[in-house]
Amino acid sequence: MDNQRLQEIIKSHGRWLTDSNNGSRADLCGADLCGANLCGADLYGANLCDANLCGANLCDTNLCRAGLYGANLRDTNLCRADLYDTNLCRADLYGANLCDADLCDANLYGANLCDANLYGANLCDADLCGANLRGANLPNKIIQVGPIGSRKSYTIYNVDNNVVQCGCWNDWKGGSLEDFIKRIDNVYKPDTVYGKEYRAAIELFKAMRAMQNEIKS
Repeated sequence: MDNQRLQEIIKSHGRWLTDSNNGSRADLCGADLCGANLCGADLYGANLCDANLCGANLCDTNLCRAGLYGANLRDTNLCRADLYDTNLCRADLYGANLCDADLCDANLYGANLCDANLYGANLCDADLCGANLRGANLPNKIIQVGPIGSRKSYTIYNVDNNVVQCGCWNDWKGGSLEDFIKRIDNVYKPDTVYGKEYRAAIELFKAMRAMQNEIKS
């Protein structure tokens, strides 16, 4: 999308947030925002469904609207949005407010989510492999282990939902811890380096799952 047009949409959205009769809600559904500079933009409630945000800059270390760090993406629809760039230019969501955002099926591979607020966000089937989650406020307990395995990539375990994501396994969607254990047993012998790495991760996942169940009971 042309940068001038994008800025006009963002400004109109800002006016709409203040007065719904002045300006209009940002509808960027399916928009190509690859590499776009959205640093500090207030996109509260915007529609970014199916948008291409590969390599987009969504960070801001300065305080922005409502005293929140980074781009305000609270309650934003990012369903199926693509935030991965094959040129290794990851989407920068440092400190972004993604509270209650819909990230279902979003491609967040390698994204910088450091200190991001993901409280209440829908991360169902979202790809978080390789994402930087340091300091992030997450809706569920998520464990990231890596780089391990033959691909030297990251294995993600969503403890609350009991979902393991490991590379392209099961079409990138992953599966339950029980299914992951079966896969590792079928693919890697116990005495191999990769087999040992994955089984060590599995023991950690099992321990965290047991602890989480104990807390809930």
